[in-house]
Amino acid sequence: MTDDAPAPDLRASDADRERVAEVLRDALAEGRLDMEEFQERLDTTYQARTYGELAPITRDLPASGATVAPAVSMTKDPAAGGGWADRIVGGDDSGTSTWAVAVMSGFQRKGRWTAPRRFNCLAFWGGGEIDLREANFADREIVVNAVAIMGGIDVIVPPGVEVVVRGVGIMGGFDHREEGVPAEPGAPRVIVTGLAFWGGVGVQRKLPRAERERLREERRREKQALKEARRREHLEHAEERRRERLDSAERHRRELEESRRPHDPLNLHGPHRQHERRPEDG
Repeated sequence: MTDDAPAPDLRASDADRERVAEVLRDALAEGRLDMEEFQERLDTTYQARTYGELAPITRDLPASGATVAPAVSMTKDPAAGGGWADRIVGGDDSGTSTWAVAVMSGFQRKGRWTAPRRFNCLAFWGGGEIDLREANFADREIVVNAVAIMGGIDVIVPPGVEVVVRGVGIMGGFDHREEGVPAEPGAPRVIVTGLAFWGGVGVQRKLPRAERERLREERRREKQALKEARRREHLEHAEERRRERLDSAERHRRELEESRRPHDPLNLHGPHRQHERRPEDG
């Protein structure tokens, strides 16, 4: 067997299981799995002990951003960073979409898309949503120029992103609540500017859907572990009480037997000794 040959009997680590779980969360977010299938496969993932048990779980799912079925690595390669550097594409990429308009209607930019260096949007008697939680960024600084006239525009950013709001409100306003939150190292800056006339531009900071699912799953497992611990504690207490009852019943039985014995201080009712034969008895 060569060093690169699969070793299905090799024990899997927590990191291996977490990589498979991440593929499942992406599949749930993309609609490839429903919640029931996701829960079933996730339970199987965390119960898996070897690579051979992990590999079939994602066999029919594409890896994140790929079109081929993922294979669980049989070697201990360093895990990919997956940080902000991977999401800032740079270069001449102008983004997936650079503008949006909603006139008595609405627009959305969400999911896996590339946010340009400048995104212009208008909402007139309508609404719009710009969701950057799963987006890539064309540069380390992007500008969202939002014009809301008797309408509203929401900008949703992930945790770790710096937000700067420079818009002007006339009988309307811009949301400044997310300003001043320290940025993570390497995270992009999102500048929200424009005009709100009888309308509003909101800025919200939310977790990505996959992260929410992961945290929800962690809370579910914590609750399940707590419930199991309480159940074991209840069983231990019940067993302890059962043993105490048995011990009490045994003591009571012995006391009852002792009380029923006849009073015989001379031990007349005890076992008779065999008289020793004396010489004078002939």
